[in-house]
Order: sequence, then structure tokens, then C-alpha cells
Amino acid sequence: MGALQFMETDVVAIIGPQTSIMAHVLSHLANELTVPMLSFTALDPTLSPLQFPFFVQTAPSDLFLMRAIAEMITYYGWSDVVALYNDDDNSRNGVTALGDELEERRCGISYKAVLPLDVVISSPVEIIEELIKIRGMESRIIVVNTFPNTGKMIFEEAERLGMMEKGYVWIATTWLSSLLDSNLPLARKSLNGVVTLRLHTPDSRKKRDFAARWKKNKPLLSSNKTIGLNVYGLYAYDTVWIIAQAVKTLLEAGGNLTFSHDETLSSLKGEALNLSALSRFDEGSQLLDYIMHTKMSGLTGPVQFHQDRSMYQPSYDIINVVSDGFRQIGYWSNHSGLSIVPPESFYSKPSNRSSSNQHLKPVTWPGGTLVTPRGWVFRNNGRRLRIGVPDRASFKDFVSRVNGSSNIVQGYCIDVFEAAVKLLSYPVPHEFI
Repeated sequence: MGALQFMETDVVAIIGPQTSIMAHVLSHLANELTVPMLSFTALDPTLSPLQFPFFVQTAPSDLFLMRAIAEMITYYGWSDVVALYNDDDNSRNGVTALGDELEERRCGISYKAVLPLDVVISSPVEIIEELIKIRGMESRIIVVNTFPNTGKMIFEEAERLGMMEKGYVWIATTWLSSLLDSNLPLARKSLNGVVTLRLHTPDSRKKRDFAARWKKNKPLLSSNKTIGLNVYGLYAYDTVWIIAQAVKTLLEAGGNLTFSHDETLSSLKGEALNLSALSRFDEGSQLLDYIMHTKMSGLTGPVQFHQDRSMYQPSYDIINVVSDGFRQIGYWSNHSGLSIVPPESFYSKPSNRSSSNQHLKPVTWPGGTLVTPRGWVFRNNGRRLRIGVPDRASFKDFVSRVNGSSNIVQGYCIDVFEAAVKLLSYPVPHEFI
């Protein structure tokens, strides 16, 4: 409501909202008032410029985040994942995009664990119930797309349930890297082995100088602990400059900042919101055009939009949380895929997404193992595969029972079967009868 009341004053552009839920609501009003609305956090893939022409995402859409996760899953040879997320537009639509990306790679989401928006952090019954369900399933690859407070509780409860041990794979979306960079309190033990992603921002003198100024003047938490600078702080800074440069260009081109009465909104009545006070920004379309033609070097790197309004050169850092902090294991970019060198090294070369060119550094997985988990276990309540072995066989070298044993068998056929099972990406409990 505060954001809507703010729009009662004459505004030429809006930075925000923070969430995709509010973006869907406010974008309709921005369209009516022809006021450009820019957000670096509401990155819902379904916020289409066709539906919301005055809404601009100034950071890469979560579509690219989900594409990066899907390529990681393919890289490690996994086929099915579990998605754990909140029941809100951004989380839900992000998981839908992940499912589409996985389907293109012949993978899929085997189970969607949905948490209510009002999950009680002090008594997380819904979280525990969903984790217990997941623990009894085959897939051990879990993608967590949620809010920071909910995410922290998920991992704390997962540790209590023994789900941060060897065999599990946890992939957290950018909410976790933001917490790590912000230097906020975290139960690090419950996060050991988790892989998360962070929007990649190339190293530059401008970025280093800004980080130095932040370090000198950074705010304090109530515990006297300083707040770290996360990547969204850099995108916020660039977003302000995008608007400033567009307004400057508009004025230098002879444009004005004028407003007119909106008859459509005036005919509506609202108790908390004075709709008749809202004015249409006459130069809104022109300012939006200047915004979309932005071409500058920002703290986040080159700032530029494609014709479909997607950000130029979307890329991510891939991070592994370990006991003493976190370390970077590689990068993903829409141009070059997975690599262990910064993606800007490839932009001057033709795109090469062949599997032989996809690389990541070794990961310390949950349980402290460096061996890539298979990603699959036999369901707790599942039945073992039972294989019948003939009692009388003409060719003993092919298959036979050992000394008349009822369950010990040998032979060429048995050896081939056991070798094939070892090649699978998941275990197959079985018995010979």
C-alpha cells in the first residue's frame, strides 16, 4: 500500500518492487501511468514485456538461473530432482522454468514440495513434514528455491533429520549466496556441502573502488557486526544510474517531464488510495525507450539490454559451502556454459557448448565426500528386484548356483548383470532366487 500511495505523487520512474508478487500488481498500474518500473530482485521468468511493457528487469531473469542449474544437473549425470519451494509467484514460476529446462535435457522434477508462504519459522511443521517425505524418496538431488529465512530453517531441519549426510545433493538458488555475502548470521554446519549460485559480476577497478568505499562506510548490525555487500547492492547502484542517464538523455534531447490527468483512474474509487491523484507521465514511453537503449559500464559489468529486454551476457558464479566458509568451483554463462575460468574470457570467441568444454572444480558434497553422489537411492518402502535363476542349467559357465546354494549364484550372465548395475547412476537392490 505504501508503494501505491507513493505513486500518488508525480514520478517519472520507480525502482522496485522487491518481490515478484508486488511486481505483478504494480506493473498494471505502471502500464496505465506509463511510468517505467525497474527491479533488480523481482526476476520472475513470467514477467513478460508483452504483458508488462513498462516493467524492466535490471538483473538477469531467473530463467537463466534455472538454465544454469539444469546444465549442472546434466553435467553430473543426474536425471531426476526434487524441488522445494514456497507457494509464491517467483518461486513457483522459477521451478516451472527449471522443469522446462530439465525436460529439454531429458531430465525432470520427480517431486515438487510446496511450502506455504506463511510457514511458521518458530515451529516449522510444514518444513519437517515435507523433508520427511523427501527423505523417503528415490531422488537425492534437492533444489531449494525459497526465501532466506525459510531456506535457513530448511537446512537446519534437514541436518536434524540426517539429510546433510553422504549421498545427498543440495542446490540452493541465489538467496543463499546473498546471505553468505551479506555476512548475516548462519548455522554454517547445516550448510556444509551445499552448492549455490550468485549473479556473476566481472572484476573491475570501478567495482573494487566501490567495495572499498562500502567497507569504509558500511553499516553495522545491532550486534556490531558489519553488513557485507552482496551482488544485489551492485545491481541497485547500476539501476539508479540507468534511470539517471535515461532522464539526462531525455532532457538533453529537448524533452520535458510533464504529467496529465488520467480519466480511467479518476473514475475509480479507493479508500486508502486516492486514485484520482494519480497522473500519467506524458514522456513515459520516450524515457522507457532511452532506458532500453542503455549502454554503459557499471559495477556489474556491461549494462545493456537485448531486443527481448533480457540482460546482456547473463552469467553466474557457482559456489560450494564448506566448513570454513565457501569457495568458488566455477561459472556458468548463457554463452559458454560451465567453466572454471570467468565467462568474459569466452565472449570474444564463438559459443562452444560441447560436453568436452564443460568443466567445474571438485565439490565437497554433504558428508565431506569429494565423490560425486549418484543422486538416487532405492525407495525406503520399495521392494527389491527379484531375479529367478534356473536350478538346472545345461551350460554351467553361463549361470549356476554355488554348491546348491539357494541365493549364491555365479556365471557369465551374472557377471554381465552386476557390471551393468554398477554403470547405473542409482543403486538397484536385488536378490537372486
